[in-house]
Amino acid sequence: MNHVSPEKAGISSEQVLKFVQSLENRNLSTHNVILARGEDVFFEHYWPPFDKSFGHRMYSVSKSIVSIAVGFCEQDGLLCLDDKISKYFPEEAKRATDENLKNQTVRHMLMMATAKPAQNWFAAAPDDRVRFYFENDGVQSRPSGTIYNYDSSGSFILAALAERLTGKPFMEYLREKLFDKIGVSKEAFCLKCPGGHSWGDSGVICTPRDLLKIARFLLNGGTWNGEQILNERYVTEATAKQIDNNPWGLNDFDTQGYGFQFWRTWRNSFFFNGMGCQFAVCVPDLDLILVYNGDNQGKNLAKNVIFEAFFTHIADSMQGGPLAENAASQEQLDAYCAGLTLAAAKGSKHSDFEREVNGVTFAVRDNPMGITKFKLEFDGNGGGQFGFTNAQGDKAIAFRMCENAFGAFPQEGYADEVGTVKTKGHFYRCAASAAWIEPKKLFLKVQIIDEYFGNLGITIGFDGSGKAGLYCAKSAEDFLNEYEGFAEAEKII
Repeated sequence: MNHVSPEKAGISSEQVLKFVQSLENRNLSTHNVILARGEDVFFEHYWPPFDKSFGHRMYSVSKSIVSIAVGFCEQDGLLCLDDKISKYFPEEAKRATDENLKNQTVRHMLMMATAKPAQNWFAAAPDDRVRFYFENDGVQSRPSGTIYNYDSSGSFILAALAERLTGKPFMEYLREKLFDKIGVSKEAFCLKCPGGHSWGDSGVICTPRDLLKIARFLLNGGTWNGEQILNERYVTEATAKQIDNNPWGLNDFDTQGYGFQFWRTWRNSFFFNGMGCQFAVCVPDLDLILVYNGDNQGKNLAKNVIFEAFFTHIADSMQGGPLAENAASQEQLDAYCAGLTLAAAKGSKHSDFEREVNGVTFAVRDNPMGITKFKLEFDGNGGGQFGFTNAQGDKAIAFRMCENAFGAFPQEGYADEVGTVKTKGHFYRCAASAAWIEPKKLFLKVQIIDEYFGNLGITIGFDGSGKAGLYCAKSAEDFLNEYEGFAEAEKII
């Protein structure tokens, strides 16, 4: 793809600047933004430490990629969308006690219209996630195809279906059918689930540019360089509204209908949608694509902010043809973006109270986190560390004031290549920053930036007489569980 100015693509640099500022003004944790029209990229920016080569966890964007694999399986004559899923998993289906589950079709699963609410596989940690899906003995059930209900585990089964039919990981199958033709990076892959299956509902890792190419392929109706690679019928059905997903009668960005693992949104558009705000938004009537990656887990309004800003400042402001070049506006956009880095804690870098607690150890009463003591240390040069002791022993998180320090999060043994499987000696990379949000209250912001994303807020409030309150709040899929709750602490004399 070519890189051009916003004006050449039919939008002013000023509108692009307003879009980016809308994200920054709401303190979103943005990792990258790409805006493209046709074959031209008119804006691309990465918030350091992220860059164009970073393999980004795409979370539920993975489901849309699985849908493409299912489309190729149908095209290759390996399945029929109206076949029952039990046809392809006969042994596992014997464990199913619910006839609705046995009778649900591939089409119904693509539409998120499955028979039963999924079981929590993170909590159960089964040794085979496919078998676990069919062993669902929950009492709630309905005829498949009748009701939309987001079923992530159903998407996982679709990935397992593609692998069973092709005899290879679905990403390898897509490599042969599509990825090499459109230039998806060789490093793109998918994490695994117990049982040896790809984590198809959440585990795809690829670059933002890879996602842009996949989105462009679909917006082109399944073609690339004039070649019809995937039949247009499947692409059209997959990205069209197949079922209503609006039980509340709202007009939100994500209530415009659902296709085959694709969401519908405003302006007759469709999008890939992943947890934490992993997006590829395709606007056919403008030939326009937004790729956004970040980690805004726990920020309930973040997706609304991104979509409203995109449609207001970009989609609704696009013109039919090129605009006159505006060097001053382009320079202003470039200058603003040059100063952007990964979001950090906001507040004051210093407090007069800092010297009262610097190097002081606090004993912590019994608490959900199992933290027995902690100590804050400030180095006088804008850095410091939060030391603490929990069930694993002595830990420390290095931070900088109002900017990020990068290192390893000290909790050992979270999952690595296989979801839910604890891995001894494994640590996640993280970014940590701190700020005084009140004269006697410090906030520590920790962002996990690895093949798994998550964020943790640690707030410590001091009463000035030797006592403190500690609060930990996390947002992550299946880790940081040791860091949730309140605690009371007192200075050790």
